Amino acid sequence: MRFCAALVLGCSIGAFAVSSAFAQESAREPVYFVTYTHNLEEPHDLDVEIESTTGFPKANNPAYIAPWLALEYGMTDWWTAELYVEGVTTRHEGSGFTGWRWENRFRPLKGEHRVNPVLYIEYEHLNEASRIQTEIAGSGALSFTPIADLRQNPAHELEGKLILSSIVNLWNVSENFIFEKNLSAEEGVEFGYTVGVSRPLGQITRGTTCHRCRENFVAGVEAYGGLGSTKTSGLHDTQHYIAPVLGWHVNHRSTLKVSPGFGVTSASDRYLLRLGWVHEF
Repeated sequence: MRFCAALVLGCSIGAFAVSSAFAQESAREPVYFVTYTHNLEEPHDLDVEIESTTGFPKANNPAYIAPWLALEYGMTDWWTAELYVEGVTTRHEGSGFTGWRWENRFRPLKGEHRVNPVLYIEYEHLNEASRIQTEIAGSGALSFTPIADLRQNPAHELEGKLILSSIVNLWNVSENFIFEKNLSAEEGVEFGYTVGVSRPLGQITRGTTCHRCRENFVAGVEAYGGLGSTKTSGLHDTQHYIAPVLGWHVNHRSTLKVSPGFGVTSASDRYLLRLGWVHEF
């Protein structure tokens, strides 16, 4: 657990240190799965995202695949809204619909700054079978009760995030601080974090139509996990992951991305594999 605490502190200090310089040239948009940046959708543009999380748990618990569909719409130049629907299927424990989420992100400052803040609020109408793990908060491992039983337990939640994001030359550095309240249970307020660092593999060359050039590939790494709650102390029994991420901007509207995640605590799954496709209309 000392390793996890040092990881969170080190990533955050490094992120703020790097963000002390202004961006000098544009970079490809990051391709994180869990970490949010200050990039919002252009007004009246629609993104369709099809993504999945495949989990490989420990202790011979069954593997699972949790797909989700997200529709992201630019309401204004400072407000982006997104609707998620999600499900799950497991090898032996059943499958089913696990709920929906309504997300809103607000950018209070115009233009680029050393640190660009974004405010995030989400309502989640889920059940306890949810497995997409687009955020990890609080403590405890996933429950491997049969999916049919978990779907009987509702989880109406409010989630807030403070998103801080910086662009330095070709690098993006982003930190998210998570606050989550389950309105269906007395769990207190749960906390989590995610930190992401990424950059394109080459400098953008204007006037070319090369789709497999280095500048169309973005590589990075995310670290994310839970930080307990107001009813627990310390990092005991919390999940933490380190996840490299690679994205390919196939063209100016479509992106493919992949991220293998490695659990670093006993409460974490052994591995997570995330796959995604994003298309802008």
